[in-house]
Amino acid sequence: VPPALVERLRARFGIRLRNGYGLTESTAAVASVPVHLDAPVDPASGTLSVGLPGADTAVRILDGRGAEVPLGETGEIAVRGPQLAHGYWGRPEETAEAFPGGELRTGDVGFMDADGWLYVVDRKKDMINASGFKVWPREVEDVLHTHPAVRDAAVVGVPDPYRGETVKAYVSLLPGAAAEPAELSAYCRDRMAAYKYPREVEVLPVLPKTTSGKILRRELRDRGRKRS
Repeated sequence: VPPALVERLRARFGIRLRNGYGLTESTAAVASVPVHLDAPVDPASGTLSVGLPGADTAVRILDGRGAEVPLGETGEIAVRGPQLAHGYWGRPEETAEAFPGGELRTGDVGFMDADGWLYVVDRKKDMINASGFKVWPREVEDVLHTHPAVRDAAVVGVPDPYRGETVKAYVSLLPGAAAEPAELSAYCRDRMAAYKYPREVEVLPVLPKTTSGKILRRELRDRGRKRS
C-alpha cells in the first residue's frame, strides 16, 4: 500500500489502514501489523512495512546464492511456517525450485530492519535495468501517488536503444483532476535519483486490473513494448 494513500485515508476518514503480506502459496498471512502499532516507513526508501512475521513463521532475506543477507540489505524473501502449501499439484520441478527444503522462495524482494519489521520492495521479475542501474517500480509508483492528481500508477520497463530499458509510468487521474505527462515526469525527477524517474508517462482513463483490483502490470508492459 502506498504510504501516501495510508495518510490520505487517515486524514479524510480517520481510519488506520493496516498493511499485511501473504501469498497464494502461504495460504494465510506471513506478516501483519499488530492492532496497537502503526507500521513504520523506511526512511531511506520510503517503503511502508508490511508488518511483523506471524507466530511460528520464519522469514529470511537471501542473496542470489541462497545465503542470508545482513539486516537492512535487500534480497529475496524466503518463508518457512505451518501455513505454507506443500507444493504445486502435479508440478514436481516447479515445486522443487520454489520450495527447496520446505522453505518458500517467494520471488519478492525485500528487507528486514533491526526491530524485525518486514518490507517488500517489489517482485524480482519486475525490476527495471536502466543503463545498468536497478529501478524498482514500486518506489517510482509511491512517488507518483503523492501527486494530488494521481489516482492509480503503474511503472514498467520498456526497451530503449541507449539505456537497454527505460522507465515508463502509466497513470490514471482522480475525477476532475488534470496533469500533463511532462508535469508528472518532472514531479518524479525532482524527488528521486536521475536514473529512476520515468522518462515516459502515459495517462489512461483507467488502468487494467484483475477482479480483485490488482493492476495488470503485464498488460501495461506489453503495451509499452509494442509502442517503443
